[in-house]
Amino acid sequence: MRYQIQGEPMPVVICELNDGETIISEAGAMSWMSPNMEMQTSGGGLGKAFGRMFSGESMFQNYYTARGGNGMIAFASSFPGSIKAYQITPDHPIIVQKKAFLASETGVELSVHFQKKLGAGFFGGEGFIMQKLSGNGVAFVEIDGSTIEYVLAPGQQMVIDTGYLAMMDATVQMDIQQVKGFKNVMFGGESLFNTVVTGPGRILLQTMPMSNFVGTISGMMASKR
Repeated sequence: MRYQIQGEPMPVVICELNDGETIISEAGAMSWMSPNMEMQTSGGGLGKAFGRMFSGESMFQNYYTARGGNGMIAFASSFPGSIKAYQITPDHPIIVQKKAFLASETGVELSVHFQKKLGAGFFGGEGFIMQKLSGNGVAFVEIDGSTIEYVLAPGQQMVIDTGYLAMMDATVQMDIQQVKGFKNVMFGGESLFNTVVTGPGRILLQTMPMSNFVGTISGMMASKR
């Protein structure tokens, strides 16, 4: 498979497949394709289907295969932001926010990832349930806004406001901490809780969480009524 990511602020990944090659996507993710791309829809088993549903995706996935020659297929972002390509290997899975998965090669497996600490799930902003991408192959994920990447050393920490964590290596630990100080909580204008991640591993931060964007737009619309 060959691919290129184009466009801002609504990017698209255009994939070129060899004859007989297959790519997987979430239901409804395809934007355009060559006429020789054959689609098949599968749930991959009841357990996997429900796992995808809990992680914010559709219960079913679409398999697109090039038939009778090389094929082309494109997957566009559903909101302003970025599309990132990650090489997944058996010893290097990644954890991404809900609904981040866009498409992947067939060797990549999408599964549900539960936060080990309940506090991180209920108050950390990324949710108790995230998505885990494992296996072997290239995976494409959607990110809200632009992206900033950090590589944390063992034991190194980063404090992140709610919703800004988009991706992390599976080696990174995630927890939450409450904002200290009564005046900070009441008048600081920030979230009551922050997400704390601890290395080693990469983290990817996003500059425009959709939850913040929707909240801002809703507030503007309400003020004009």
